[in-house]
Amino acid sequence: MKFLDEYREEKEVRRLLAAVERRVTRPWTIMEICGGQTHTLIKAGIDRMLPDELTVVHGPGCPVCVTPLEMIDRAIALAAREEVIFTSFGDMLRVPGSDADLLGVKARGGDVRFVYSPLDAVELARANPDRQVVFFAVGFETTAPANAMAVWRASQRGVDNFSILCAHVLVPPAMDAILASPDNRVRGFLAAGHVCTVMGYSDYEPLAERHRVPIVVTGFEPLDLLQGVFMVVTALEEGRFGVENQYTRSVTREGNLRAREIVEHVFEVCDRPWRGIGTIPDSGYRLRPELASFDAEKRFDIGCVAAHESTECIAGEILQGRQRPNDCLQFGVGCTPEHPLGAPMVSSEGACAAYFQSGRLE
Repeated sequence: MKFLDEYREEKEVRRLLAAVERRVTRPWTIMEICGGQTHTLIKAGIDRMLPDELTVVHGPGCPVCVTPLEMIDRAIALAAREEVIFTSFGDMLRVPGSDADLLGVKARGGDVRFVYSPLDAVELARANPDRQVVFFAVGFETTAPANAMAVWRASQRGVDNFSILCAHVLVPPAMDAILASPDNRVRGFLAAGHVCTVMGYSDYEPLAERHRVPIVVTGFEPLDLLQGVFMVVTALEEGRFGVENQYTRSVTREGNLRAREIVEHVFEVCDRPWRGIGTIPDSGYRLRPELASFDAEKRFDIGCVAAHESTECIAGEILQGRQRPNDCLQFGVGCTPEHPLGAPMVSSEGACAAYFQSGRLE
């Protein structure tokens, strides 16, 4: 397939692997910060083909996985209300809350529906004026423009029975928190190409400067990832830091200006709790005050929801790159896709799901 197969050529893969091996002279740990990249690395076995001196760890690159348990419980509480049609992308339906998941609510009679776009939820609200339609707005900066457009369109068209449960998180503050940790061992990053397609990469430049690390904006195919690894390793070996762009076929420094404009029009930055990590300052989006009537948490007065993670799940350690999925004692035993303890096992971008699907049980 044009523009795809050429990024999977075995000959080029072997050439880049050899180039990486020649370049590495000492141990380095780098982190990929995207769940899609995690799945490619594991499925293609790239991490196993790299030199022993080079360690690739998986970061909090799955927005479903980092959505905190209390937010899942809020979603479940909303979905159970008789007047609500609760809508979501499909990958949120099986994420476990404290006592259930959204599919369980649907099985008990709740009106839970998955949609392909938040704009579909707006149309659903227009078609059902006697019901309240809530969309679960989860994601990094990648999905923020579409969710912002849904709120803007609902406000412009007077669709007052539409609202969003907002759980948006931002990538650079999470990277900052990882680098600022006293036990951090990450020396370079592969940044998420889809996030940077929307937002550009100028926000990563002060981060690289402050922590003196190389950050390479990277795509999602095997050759993208290997080239990104080579660029990070080269910068580390040469003692350089800063931001470079491997994913030039999609990413520019300024990003998609129209998409950024609608995001800034609808959302403002706020503190946001992350599953297994805690609250990271200025790491999320919330609706601006003039659009607060479309905030489901305010509209339905959900109140404070206290939740406690399973003591057997080490999702927080995995999301920070401190442990791998198969380091967990419950991985593939007490935690499987059919009976997950945490979101990383059921999300399509989760590291635990990637390891399980690839048979890495040991």
